[in-house]
Formats: sequence, structure tokens, C-alpha cells
Amino acid sequence: MRSETAGTVLRGRRRETDALDELLREVRAGHSRVLVLRGEAGIGKTALLDHLSAGAGTARVVRTVGVEPESEIAYSALQQLRAPLLGHLDRLPEPQRATLATAFGLGSGEPPEALLVGLAVLGLFAEAAAERPLVCLVDDVQWVDRMSEVILTFVARRLQAESVALVLALRSPGDERFLPGLPELRVDGLPAADAGDLLDTVLPGPVDAHVRERIVAETRGNPLALRELPRGLTPAELSFGFGAPAATPVADRVEDGFRRRLATLPADTRTLLLAAAVEPVGDVPLLWRALGRLGVGPDAAAAAEAAGLLRIGTRVRFQHPLVRSACWRSATPDELRAVHRALADVTDPAQDPDRHAWHRAHATPGPDDDVAGELERTAGRALARGGRSAAASFLERAAELTQDPKLRAARVLAAARARFASGAPEAVPALLSAAELGPLDPLQRAGVERLRAQAAFALDRGRGAVAPLLEAARRLDGWTPPRPGRPTSGRSAPRCTRAGSGTTTCTARPTPPGTPSLPRTSSACSSPG
Repeated sequence: MRSETAGTVLRGRRRETDALDELLREVRAGHSRVLVLRGEAGIGKTALLDHLSAGAGTARVVRTVGVEPESEIAYSALQQLRAPLLGHLDRLPEPQRATLATAFGLGSGEPPEALLVGLAVLGLFAEAAAERPLVCLVDDVQWVDRMSEVILTFVARRLQAESVALVLALRSPGDERFLPGLPELRVDGLPAADAGDLLDTVLPGPVDAHVRERIVAETRGNPLALRELPRGLTPAELSFGFGAPAATPVADRVEDGFRRRLATLPADTRTLLLAAAVEPVGDVPLLWRALGRLGVGPDAAAAAEAAGLLRIGTRVRFQHPLVRSACWRSATPDELRAVHRALADVTDPAQDPDRHAWHRAHATPGPDDDVAGELERTAGRALARGGRSAAASFLERAAELTQDPKLRAARVLAAARARFASGAPEAVPALLSAAELGPLDPLQRAGVERLRAQAAFALDRGRGAVAPLLEAARRLDGWTPPRPGRPTSGRSAPRCTRAGSGTTTCTARPTPPGTPSLPRTSSACSSPG
């Protein structure tokens, strides 16, 4: 069928394109619309986003895609949506401008609450849409960083009459926790007739009708699988369908096919593809500078483009996210470290300190205190922007690269706190166990037990929280923080008992013989008495 809006052919997608065309009409009429596209890898979600973008007409289109390796960096996906809209930032109220500046590392301030960031992004979208309709497209939401996901969900629930379209695509199954309760369109496989027609365009020769039907059934009408799985196979090899048991997920089989194609390419082309897969923004000048460090010239791109795996224009764009993941997963650890090292070398630490630290961390094979320190500072910046999940990831990697046992334990404990604050209590127990392997002072050990209790309370409604809380109290009993310049031996927390007439007697433990108790007014004692 031919789309009335975009003028492009999307085989067997009348229902989906009609829904998207109607969405655009509603937005042009001054309404906001939100739509979630759900479907398995290769089912055609990205093609539908392309259709929507092509049909947007005079509307402004901003687009981002979740990238699995970059999911640790707070607001990284949202930042790509925000960048084209910076011209509207001055129209926001000062508190919202300050909130966005802090969240995106453009200024300093108190860590912004997600509510404030969400309101500021909502205001930015509304200001941009006041000029002309705004179409925001987000692909592969399952790989978007946690803070971007939270803010996009917040905004999606509050768009009303701003002439904004927010369309988000994510992979099923396994996407149940993302974007609950929003309007959605499930994208299924092509109808059998359309799937057969698509298969005929890529088959190397005549194939028995029953085999053809089996191939369509095995792929469940998945367009990418129909195009990619027969690639490179002879009619004889296709005579029994694809041969592999249908229990193997289609996405895995397609990705394996991309890996086989990668293996046939020249070494320089594979390096180019790996660097493009690891560099998440699609920054072409940055990519070429990194490839120069790796000794790879522009000629290497020709084979990749000829194979239909990626296109290099104003941005680097892969044919499909599965190509990116195939490049990433098929590389050896040494190859990955070399690419990360080159990208770190060409990333300006002053302009983009977080990505610089992230690449350095992945380029480092063993303990490195300098890199660990940079990661800890990056975690601090993430916390200052409200990115607790990102901070936890940076701190975990910093701990892995830390040689000093005491500092390593402190960083693991900080990572556990950040994980809990990010809403991931299930990750806390393992981190606390790792922290306990290092030397901790009594206050830190009490903090471990307190955090263990908080995680237990969150995970099982408090049934497992009592024992850790009692252990935390036991570890603090009889201990006071050391004071600079004063000996700590023999000092302990006071025991306070309330006497009559509003006085409290505080006695340090242990008390040398003959030392009198010191009477105080009850307001001077911090004990609950």
C-alpha cells in the first residue's frame, strides 16, 4: 500500500500507517498525542517512525534512539531531543531554565527532582510547539537511560493541547515495565500474503511452495527476518526452510546473520563498524578522528555502506539496531578496549567529561586509580543532575578499578546507596556484600546494615528488615566518631538517663572510677531519654 502522507510504500501496514497519519492530523489541529509502538525486534517499528518523520511536513521533528552501551549516562537520550530546541530555552521561567541547566550539566545547583525536570521539559516542548507542531520520536526505549525514561513517561502523561506528538517505540517481549498505561499500537508480523511477497524479493531462486510457507511461518512475518535470514543461502540450503529450530528467538537468529556478514568484511571495515557502534551519538567528525587514531581511513566505509549495514551522512545511522548490537557483541575484549581508548582520546574532557570518563573506563583492563577517580567525579556530576542510576554505574566501575581496599569498599557502599535511591533495591544486597569484603569503620558497617534493612523492607514489605536494623544499632552502640587531634581509645557514646525536674544525667561509658555524672537540662541532650 502507498501511504497518503509520506508517499512511501510500507508493505502490509495499512492499519499502522493510518493510525500514524491520523495522529499527525490531530497534532496539526492543535492537540497533543502520545503513542507507544510495541513489537519484537525487526518487526518494523523503526520503519513506522521513518514514515511518521517523512510525513511530518512543516512540523519540527526531533529524534533519539536508546543505545545499550550508553544506558549508564543520565539524560543522554533526552539530551539529544533537547539539543535542537535550545533556541526556546530563554522563553522558560527562570526556575525551569535553571533546572534544565543543572540536569544537562550546563550549570551548577542543587540536584533537581525528577518532577521539576519533567515540568521543565514539558515547558520546553510547549514553547517549541507554539512556533510550529513538534514531533518527538524515541526508538528503542528499552535501552534509554533511566532518567530519560522517567522524564519521558512523566511528559507523556501530561501533554494536552501543545501540538506535540510523542511516539515511543520499544521491543517486546520484556518491555512490560516501560511506559505503562499509555496509548499503544502493537506491531505484529506481516500478513501471510505480504510476507510471502517480501520473501520472494530476496530468495536466490525458485523455492518449493511448502518450504516458502514454512519460512514465512518460522519468521512469523517479521520483515527484517524475511529479508536477512535467506541472505547468502542457496536454493539447496533453503530447501528445508531455515533448518534451525523455531524455538530460537527471531531477533537472535537475525543478529547471528549480521555477525556472519560482518565476518566477511575487511578488517578496517569491521573496525569502522565497531567504532560507530560504540560511539552512541552518531557524531561523524568524532568518529573519523577516532578512526584516524586506529589507522582506519575513509575508504573503509564503502564496504559497510555497500553491504547495507550503515549510512554515513550528517549522522551515522545503522540499518537496524541489531546491526549495532551484532558489531558490539562480536568484538573481542581487546578490540573493544582499543576503540574505547581511541574515542576517549578524541573526546574533549572539558566539553563532554562524562563520555570521556565512560570511554576511559571501558578502555582500562585493570586497576587504575586515575580513571577510578575520574569516574567518581563523574558519579558526583550525575548525582548533582539527579541521575542516581547513572551514578551507581559509574561508582561500581570506579570500585572495580580501585586498588586501595578501604577506598574500594567506600565506593561500593556509595554505589549501593545510589542504587537504592534510584529505585533498584534488588541490586543492593550484592553490593553490600562486596563492600563488606573491605575494611569499614563502625559507622560504615552500621550504614551497611541500615541500607540492608531498607532494601529488605522495600523487597519483602519489611519482614526481613528487623535483623539488619538491630545489627546496625549494635554496631553503633558504644561508638562515637573520632575527633581530630583527640585520642579515640576508651571513648564511647554517652548513656543518658532522665532524672526528675527536667534534668538528664549523661555518663560516658566506660567511666573511670570517681568520675561524677554531669547534670544537663533535657534540651541539651540529643538522646531520646
